[in-house]
Amino acid sequence: MITKTLGVINSTAPYGVSNGQESLDLALASANFGQEVTLFFIDDGVFQLLKSQQPIPEQGKHYSKTFPALTFYDIDDIFVCQQSLTERALAVSDLCIQVSALPREELNQQLARLDHLMRF
Repeated sequence: MITKTLGVINSTAPYGVSNGQESLDLALASANFGQEVTLFFIDDGVFQLLKSQQPIPEQGKHYSKTFPALTFYDIDDIFVCQQSLTERALAVSDLCIQVSALPREELNQQLARLDHLMRF
């Protein structure tokens, strides 16, 4: 059986909307059923990975604590847009998990190799 690949693109800030939590739930569920999942964080989506987040209850669930569990689901390909980090004065060391920071052109190459894409 050929496994289809799924790319989950996170492009929104972590709180105020449920996109981040929903994308994480999709990634974990898909990986649990044997799909090869790759995560991408672009634009304001890079804020989802910041260390030491302390949202207030009105902002929604504090789901960033779940990111370290991605390796248990064999989700090892996690990419962030280097340009998005730079534009927001962030560095890879500011993030809560290990990622590969790539220029936008290389991110597009990674996206092109996947069978399915979901953007949040």
